[in-house]
Amino acid sequence: MSFKKRGNILSSDFDTITLSLASPDDILERSYGEVLKPETINYRSYKPERDGLFCERIFGPVKDYECYCGKYKRIRYKGIVCDRCGVEVTEKKVRRERMGHIKLVVPVVHIWFFKSLPNKIGYLLGLSSKKLEAVVYYERYIVIQPG
Repeated sequence: MSFKKRGNILSSDFDTITLSLASPDDILERSYGEVLKPETINYRSYKPERDGLFCERIFGPVKDYECYCGKYKRIRYKGIVCDRCGVEVTEKKVRRERMGHIKLVVPVVHIWFFKSLPNKIGYLLGLSSKKLEAVVYYERYIVIQPG
């Protein structure tokens, strides 16, 4: 499944909207790169940190048609990926559409499914909210196969 940007969508163009969970494979397919550092912006240069939460290589350039290192500037280089910094020369508005991913060592529970009422995860597992909270915060464990 790929996502393409369409023109202006009128409200009369569709009848329903369906939301569903994205599988790990879907997330990796949509991702433009892995976020490796928790840093956001360099305090001296005010530029996004490489491989950080605002990385230009992953999410796109901060300035229109300009790479991070400044080797490529202007619209004539549109679509080129800089060989020095790895940033694609394109519009800055792509940062609103692009998504990165973070690989975690252990699975985590998303707060929307844990704190929502009714508690969907608790309902699926047959657990009360208090018991589920203890499992989520590693105070208790669920034994699937005793032995």
